Amino acid sequence: MSDRNRIRGWMMFDWASQPFSTLLLTFLFGPYFAEIVAARAVTDGMAPEAARAAAQSAWGWGLAVTGIAIALLAPVIGAVADTRGRRMPWIWGFSVLYVIGSAGLWLAHPETISVPLILFLFGVGLVGMEFATIFTNALLPGLGSREQIGRISGTGWALGYAGGVVALIVMLALFAENAAGTTLLGNPPALGLDAEAREGTRFVGPFTALWFVLFMIPFVLWVREAPAPRSGTVAKALSDLGQTLRSLPKRGSLSAFLASSMFYRDGLNGLYTFGGIYALGVLGWSVTDVGVFGILGAICGALACWAAGRIDSARGPMPVISASILILIVTTAAIATLTPTSVLGIAVADGSRLPDIAFYICGCLIGAAGGTVQSSSRTMMVRQGDEARMTEGFGLYTLSGKATSFLAPALIALVTDLTGSARAGILPLIGLFILGLILLRFVNPDGSRPAR
Repeated sequence: MSDRNRIRGWMMFDWASQPFSTLLLTFLFGPYFAEIVAARAVTDGMAPEAARAAAQSAWGWGLAVTGIAIALLAPVIGAVADTRGRRMPWIWGFSVLYVIGSAGLWLAHPETISVPLILFLFGVGLVGMEFATIFTNALLPGLGSREQIGRISGTGWALGYAGGVVALIVMLALFAENAAGTTLLGNPPALGLDAEAREGTRFVGPFTALWFVLFMIPFVLWVREAPAPRSGTVAKALSDLGQTLRSLPKRGSLSAFLASSMFYRDGLNGLYTFGGIYALGVLGWSVTDVGVFGILGAICGALACWAAGRIDSARGPMPVISASILILIVTTAAIATLTPTSVLGIAVADGSRLPDIAFYICGCLIGAAGGTVQSSSRTMMVRQGDEARMTEGFGLYTLSGKATSFLAPALIALVTDLTGSARAGILPLIGLFILGLILLRFVNPDGSRPAR
């Protein structure tokens, strides 16, 4: 396979897998889950505000448990894969979990939903997505030179955002129904799906699974990994992992980067996970409104990632990461001030569209900064890691992202429970971003190379 086709095939994983984050985690299924769980709680006699808070809390605790499982397993699986010498079989295995977990969300019927079952299925899909990403990220160093991978990573992330936009438009235009039972185009859900049973919105699960299967075909056809001999047993892999963990205090730059990214990526995941739920609960948006919000954010993210990839290649990932975190801090603080009757703490007239417009702007900033910080973090990890054990390196990177992945959902759930306010619930994210920015000061931008 030509180098150009290998790169294109590798980028198609971002296109194929992005709908899990865009459609399920953030803009359609997450808000839908919160809506139907809150509605059931209201039917059972709970006050509406308390019901919305309870739904947000349930979603948060479910994600927290899944995050802990991912954090514990990621470095172990990465180390074993490096020792066994192959990554592709792992990608296929976790892809199966992605498809099964996503497709199973069809079972989230508004009247008969089993909250534990749906959270379990969502967790299975999320595990599949996260671990498949570890192994595809580990292929990045072999796609280009140290200077080229910033552009490759940025373009791949931009392509992923574009895939998320297209998938979201298709879902909104043809399937996801609003309160009137029609899609964004004003028609009933396609394929004869029953709007009263919310089959249009529930179809987001099977749709995400089918999208992944279809668009992984170029990856299957064009991506090949260089053959590598087995270097030992599983026991040796675990021993090597232990040695790597023990060596981290001596590798100050890598340790600082893993710690920094642990906090700022956790804060970002909190924004992604609860942004749509926040809009639905605080601003009273519909699932369709949240979807339009997602389209704007993803478009901004795609454009920003493409541009940031060029900056990354020219100046390195550090300035991109730092600027992105600053934008996320300011944006999160602004979101916490938004209500249907106020913006930045200033009252607006009843019925004013200004709070909605402000939230759309915040969504664009989150999409742009969130995409660029993740894309450049991926290239920074390549600079900090050992190319001979890159899967283990990205396993540690995932561990750093998941070691406290329960923290943002748990803090949001806890503060929401204590205050009874979804607005107050997102304030802990600001602290996570600030911690990440402080720790970033101790990272050598050139990793294992001498600083320029």
